[in-house]
Amino acid sequence: MSVGIVLVSHSAKLAEGLAELAAQMAPDVTIVAAGGLADGGIGTDYDEVVAATQRADSGAGVVLLYDLGSAQMTAELAVESLADPSAAFVVDAPLVEGAIAAAVAAQGGADRKAVSEAAASAGAPPDLTLDDGVRDGESSVELTLRNDVGLHARPAAVLVRSIAGLDAEVTVRLGEETADANSVLALMALGARQGDRIEVRAKGAQAEEALTKVKDLVDQNFGE
Repeated sequence: MSVGIVLVSHSAKLAEGLAELAAQMAPDVTIVAAGGLADGGIGTDYDEVVAATQRADSGAGVVLLYDLGSAQMTAELAVESLADPSAAFVVDAPLVEGAIAAAVAAQGGADRKAVSEAAASAGAPPDLTLDDGVRDGESSVELTLRNDVGLHARPAAVLVRSIAGLDAEVTVRLGEETADANSVLALMALGARQGDRIEVRAKGAQAEEALTKVKDLVDQNFGE
């Protein structure tokens, strides 16, 4: 059971396309598009958003994201009409980045609050830091990316999912920049491409398991 996601947009095509994209990152998460008017026009449909929210809720609650101001109002009205309004959150976040971040967090088993926070934080610049070397107690492995697209959207999401729930702090370094391996957007911001050599570092009780999981993914080209 995972948190469901509803994408509220003035455009049915936009919502449907984004739902399709996010589903690639989170295949086990219910992601429902609620875009456009019933007649196919541009706008938001209150009844459709209510129905989408109900379909998305498998018991863990729902997070709703929206594109423009009036879509926020429609989403909030829909949530207020639910039997249990506390079961759904409307989150102020960039729609595309927020949907990806929320979907990956939900896939990893995060609760409604954590999924909402993941979406909201997607509006901040990617959290990249300058490399300061391997820390005490930290293990590392260097890997060469062989898959066609490098560490971009789907591979980054697969990596994040693989280490979700492990008792380990994991980072990925490319050149002088380091990204939190729990953030899809930060990993994508590294711009790691086919042929690049990355260093994966981990610290914690399950550090070695985390490194093994990432190494296996890279060796298997992220399943591509």
